[in-house]
Amino acid sequence: MHTRNIITISNPNDFQYGDYELIQSKYKTNRKWIKIHSLSKINENQCVWIRAHLNKVRGTSKLAFLSLRSELSIIQGVLRVNSEEDNLHISRQMIKYIKKIPPESVVDVYGKIKVTTEEISSATQKDIELELYKVFVVSASLPILPFQIHDANQKDDNENFAIVSMSQRLDNRWIDIRTNAKQAIFRIQSAVCRYFREFMYDEDFLEIHTPKIINGVSEGGSEVFKLNYFGNIACLAQSPQLYKQMSVMCDLGKVFEIGPVFRAENSLTHRHLCEFTGLDFEMPINEHYDEVLDVLGRLFSFIFNKLNDNYIHELHVVNTQFPFEPVKYLTSDNKILILEFTECINKLQIECKRLQSEKITNDKIEELGALVNPNKDFSTSNEKLLGKLIKKEYDVDFYIVKRYPLEARPFYTMLDPNDSNYTNSFDVFLRGEEITSGAQRIHDSDILIKRAIECKMPLDDMEVTGLKSYIDSFKYGAKPHGGAGIGLERLVMLFLGLSNIRNTSLFPRDPRRNAP
Repeated sequence: MHTRNIITISNPNDFQYGDYELIQSKYKTNRKWIKIHSLSKINENQCVWIRAHLNKVRGTSKLAFLSLRSELSIIQGVLRVNSEEDNLHISRQMIKYIKKIPPESVVDVYGKIKVTTEEISSATQKDIELELYKVFVVSASLPILPFQIHDANQKDDNENFAIVSMSQRLDNRWIDIRTNAKQAIFRIQSAVCRYFREFMYDEDFLEIHTPKIINGVSEGGSEVFKLNYFGNIACLAQSPQLYKQMSVMCDLGKVFEIGPVFRAENSLTHRHLCEFTGLDFEMPINEHYDEVLDVLGRLFSFIFNKLNDNYIHELHVVNTQFPFEPVKYLTSDNKILILEFTECINKLQIECKRLQSEKITNDKIEELGALVNPNKDFSTSNEKLLGKLIKKEYDVDFYIVKRYPLEARPFYTMLDPNDSNYTNSFDVFLRGEEITSGAQRIHDSDILIKRAIECKMPLDDMEVTGLKSYIDSFKYGAKPHGGAGIGLERLVMLFLGLSNIRNTSLFPRDPRRNAP
């Protein structure tokens, strides 16, 4: 146990070590706080204050080495017992006190920057260390952690046999996210949102904020969370789909949103969540929905290029624990590989025939993803196999499939002008998994009603479901339009080659988890 040594620091110069009293904004000092990652920019022999987690401490009765960690950065601090004549006397008692501080405690340290003669392999600041003079405990950790940070930092070749299980990590997420890879993942995720927003503003899109409490389903189906809304039944929005279309009808022009999406899908898979973050946009189109695909190509090229240029360290940190190959994508002129659905069906059917010629059983062929229904959407196994075939043929991990069958798309999707069995729709794939779905939308209210009836949408209760206001919005001059919705967590998961979306969700929600 850490021996408590509560001190009052109204005059911190009177002390060298001890536990702070509870910080309640009672006082101010003239301390200038420095981030660990900034210390290499400061001159040697300059004294600094830093606040960090105590990663670990080791040493003897006369010497202590402290590993100090904040966010993604680590620096080594050193204390040596010296003589009483020294300006700041480091005593055996001080060393003894420090060695009893529990790992993960938050500490304030004051010390002098020193250039090291040998590289410090266990720190991110490899060429400097802190010669410490003062150490204070801000908040002591419990002495026994749910799991060790060192163990949680180990490479996970197989999550089923990891030293720290996924359930342990998620139950103690505040510890798990202190690990190197998770720190890097959520900084990369933040950057994706920043670059998405930056691109949209540069393209003259307007940021909007649509309702998340609605009076009916937004996309059809039963996968909605219902709640009591002052005595009436309301739902959490499955997407901002209807409202972002209505925003275009409001003549707001090109619009985008970053916001929560709720899906009551009982799908306990590596890529599904009951709540995730949507990166959505909708835009008027002048002639052809390829205008939307052009925006998508430039958007993803912009995001990927920015991440690869500006987040080299974070990508390396993730790769250390979760090894992955960089995403391959077409970079010239911000183009993106675009294939038609029927082309992809043909590729899968050819692969199916090849497997049949090798006397592979139909069950195995279906498991591999080579059995397809040309009138239905791809299955998960179809998508993965298609990704492998496209990677082999084109050497890219990132591509679009467009012109999906009518049965595979929502009721509001515009029909293909040459064959009404197909639609002006598309999905975007990364490493063989869908990250974006979109289309040109129907902007004619009569056709929209016809399609809603064909899809058995509840038109008799349009006031209840919210469909009436949606359809009405197209009756007073409607611009042709289209857009897409991107799942943030899935995008980051696949960009980083991770095997489980829970690694990219801060506090995941799935059919078995709604806490912490």
